[in-house]
Amino acid sequence: MTRATTPTVPAGLHRWVAVLGPSTTPYHAESDLVRRRRRVVVAATGVVGAGLLALTLRTEAGSQAFYWYGALLAGCWMLGALMSGPLHLGRLDGRRHVLVPAVLGAGAFAVFAVAALVVRRVPTLDDLVDDVISRADTGSLTLVVAVALVNGLAEELFFRGALYSAFGRHRPWLWSTVAYVVVTAATLNVMLVLAAAAMGTLFALERRSTRGVLAPVVTHLTWSVLMIFFLPR
Repeated sequence: MTRATTPTVPAGLHRWVAVLGPSTTPYHAESDLVRRRRRVVVAATGVVGAGLLALTLRTEAGSQAFYWYGALLAGCWMLGALMSGPLHLGRLDGRRHVLVPAVLGAGAFAVFAVAALVVRRVPTLDDLVDDVISRADTGSLTLVVAVALVNGLAEELFFRGALYSAFGRHRPWLWSTVAYVVVTAATLNVMLVLAAAAMGTLFALERRSTRGVLAPVVTHLTWSVLMIFFLPR
């Protein structure tokens, strides 16, 4: 009788499986009090944040109001995340994980760049993309980058930090992504909603695997910078 062998993951793929596949490390244990506080705080923050997001995307590109709303939005996500309870950076193989999430962010940008070229052939969708891209091309580039980076960090602390933890073990990667998409729907921009669904899933899988927000933060910031500077216009 031959002995059954366990499939092994090729060495070159180990890091990718580790950062996107299910984690084998224990969940962070939280008391009922912390869990209840999280749910109240994230619910209130989500409603306020959705309203601020809608206002931000409806103000004139390059105007002072756009930057102020962007700063308020980041502050909303950040404050909600910090008030909800402990946040976790996460670990992978005993060390902070940065390189692979950065590469994933670059890979996600490549997919979006190709998709942007295809979307250009559909006038209605092209207008929706231009409505977002124009905000990166109008006004102060420094402020645009600053708003994008601060909001990217704040979103991860809230959606993949506080909100993710609020769901406990009840498929948090799925429901935190659903919440991310619902909040983004406040912009009334279909392309932003689709982007939220795709990237939200990637960020949530990283959070699930690493048990923390560091990996999704690195991916989000990498993707955001590349989108601002190199997305085909």
